[in-house]
Amino acid sequence: MPDTAVAALAPDIAASNTSLRAYLHGLPGVDEVGARARAADLATRSIKTTAKRAAIDLAIRMVDLTTLEGADTPGKVRALCAKAALPDPQDRSVPRVAAVCVYPDLVATAVSALAGTGVGVASVATAFPSGRAPLDAKLSDTRRAVVDGATEIDMVIDRGAFLSGDYRKVYEEIIAVKDACGAAHLKVILETGELVTYDNVRRASWLAMHAGADFIKTSTGKVSPAATLPVTLVMLEAVRDFRAATGRQVGVKPAGGIRATKDAVRYLVLVNETAGPDWLDPVWFRLGASSLLNDLLMQRTKLTTGAYQGPDYYTLD
Repeated sequence: MPDTAVAALAPDIAASNTSLRAYLHGLPGVDEVGARARAADLATRSIKTTAKRAAIDLAIRMVDLTTLEGADTPGKVRALCAKAALPDPQDRSVPRVAAVCVYPDLVATAVSALAGTGVGVASVATAFPSGRAPLDAKLSDTRRAVVDGATEIDMVIDRGAFLSGDYRKVYEEIIAVKDACGAAHLKVILETGELVTYDNVRRASWLAMHAGADFIKTSTGKVSPAATLPVTLVMLEAVRDFRAATGRQVGVKPAGGIRATKDAVRYLVLVNETAGPDWLDPVWFRLGASSLLNDLLMQRTKLTTGAYQGPDYYTLD
């Protein structure tokens, strides 16, 4: 989409729900067939052996190591934090991950465990994963996590409001949560598996970015399908075009279902070829995963030693 076409679609979108609808539905439509074909083509790109080690290390640095289960305990979170800071105790050249993501009540535990490591603490909030709660409860959820030390907040949008066309409600909630974040970065989860169309993914991406999102994120990991290459392509195009139109750079985080090194590498290729190398940094691109890290470590060890470690070599998350 040319820069001038994007800039022409920038009225005062906050004026009313009507103007928001006109703005979002005025965005160019997504060629779904083309997006799928482009993502499939990029997925066939290979990385030479000499570059694969660098790609694996970059992917490790982009991981948000995540545990979001009702059975989570302080002990489990502390163990996850230890792994995040030192993924392979036998090889201290392995980089640390970007962040650990937990529920709000476990933020203080993670902050204490990660003190001095440089690993961030992210917390889901705003009635994760449904997003169905009064705004004051969502803001309380967010503020508690920030007070306890979270450096990043992953909020979920109200998909029911979005799908019914109440864009104003979604927009105002993102603004309010962003304000409640203070200095913490805000990742806005679109739950793309429930948005039905790629056009809706594009609209939700632009709505979130205009409302102040620092990142747009595909999924909670609780809905199928979660992250996919075509959906992430649409979101990467959105952040690229948004920066061209406004000068502000926004990050992207695919999450859910990314388990293998080959998949992580495909996402890195997608980022480079769609948004550009400026996004090839943990500051601007993350991989939300729980089991991906082990496969990255196994592949890294294989490159170093020529042999795979046994499946019980690395801790299970």
